[in-house]
Amino acid sequence: MKELYRRIVFNKTNNIIIQLFRYTLVGGTAFVADIGLLYLLTEYLHIHYLVSASLSFIVGLLINYTISTYWVFDRESSIVTNKSLEFLFFSLIGVIGIGLNDILIWVFTEFVGIYYILSKIITAVLIYLWNFLARKYFIFNKK
Repeated sequence: MKELYRRIVFNKTNNIIIQLFRYTLVGGTAFVADIGLLYLLTEYLHIHYLVSASLSFIVGLLINYTISTYWVFDRESSIVTNKSLEFLFFSLIGVIGIGLNDILIWVFTEFVGIYYILSKIITAVLIYLWNFLARKYFIFNKK
């Protein structure tokens, strides 16, 4: 049991199940920061929800990159050896994610009539899957 705990929490791994578990924790942390900032910017600073969603998504991206590259994905499996270029690719996937994020929040809020926070939660699940799979297979897949 102790060995399993060590493998899941501490050891470097390319096991997709362990990485998905870790990414879920990292994504959850980034999501809490993202949705908290979205709410703060929209409700208290009265910034339009789509602008707030973009700004908060960027903060979540930075948190996600920092933790993911040190804990989720094995840096040695990165197809990019230059850290700046790696961040650029990581961010590019995030930019695609932010585009999908904004479009889906807009569609769910404006056309489906869902409250913007609920729209964000639904969207976050879809973007989470896109981000994990794209980063796993396009950046951290040196095979």
